[in-house]
Amino acid sequence: MPKKLTAAQIESYHQDGFCFPIEGIGQDHAARARADLEKYERDLGAPLTAAGREERYKLHVRLPWACDLVRDPAVLDAVEDIIGPDILVWTSTFFIKEPNTTAITMWHQDATYFGLRPHHHITAWIALSEASETAGCMEFVPEGGAARLYQHKANADPNSINGGGQTIAERFDKGNTVRGMLKMGEFSLHHTLCIHSSPPNNSDDRRIGYGISYVPASVRHIGSTPQRAMLVRGEDKHGNFIHEPFPTGDDAHDADELSKSRASYNFGYAEQIEWHAAGRWEA
Repeated sequence: MPKKLTAAQIESYHQDGFCFPIEGIGQDHAARARADLEKYERDLGAPLTAAGREERYKLHVRLPWACDLVRDPAVLDAVEDIIGPDILVWTSTFFIKEPNTTAITMWHQDATYFGLRPHHHITAWIALSEASETAGCMEFVPEGGAARLYQHKANADPNSINGGGQTIAERFDKGNTVRGMLKMGEFSLHHTLCIHSSPPNNSDDRRIGYGISYVPASVRHIGSTPQRAMLVRGEDKHGNFIHEPFPTGDDAHDADELSKSRASYNFGYAEQIEWHAAGRWEA
């Protein structure tokens, strides 16, 4: 029996590649997480949108409050309903659009440069602020049960908030797209091959989303170097990843672990960009 999702939500995910809205961490927890994020930005000396793309990734390895989000039972129960009980966090990303700015995400698939096989990766996108149509919520293309990986082009738009700035380079049918509007504290789920984008934030508040990439422990990485991931539920009988420790609250120690994780992740991501451009993207 499912732990959280309804039969209709599970069917929507498997047929269309996404489902939303899902009751998540709640408004109070979301407000606290936003406050923690903005305190971290003040300590950093810049908002994450100005600090460089790399600063947005894998912060659950360093910051206990971010680790609490990736381990939240309300999210993990829904993820387990899709990928099973043995769950790793591959990465996490703060997707932030400042108010009344032109930042976007172009039409893309998450799978493109992750190098994860098989394609069982799932993203939980938690709204830490209102993700309305005006604020630039995500827009999904229903898969219709026929998902495949498309060829992409990297660094296609300097306004992109994606790490690789990627966009789909083939023709595809957008069909009847669906806007993934979320209230603060809710979340959506989408499959790694789900085509999606988001327009600029035309609201007067920041649009803050926390995208958490979960994989079943059976998934492997196809790149040339070992990769790190965090076991957040169940057990790992496969050993395909080096396990990241939970943050301890000792910031020097946790920052060192984050540095290790980002080094391997960045190498693997850059390698996958090269492989994809060279035509090795169907591997």
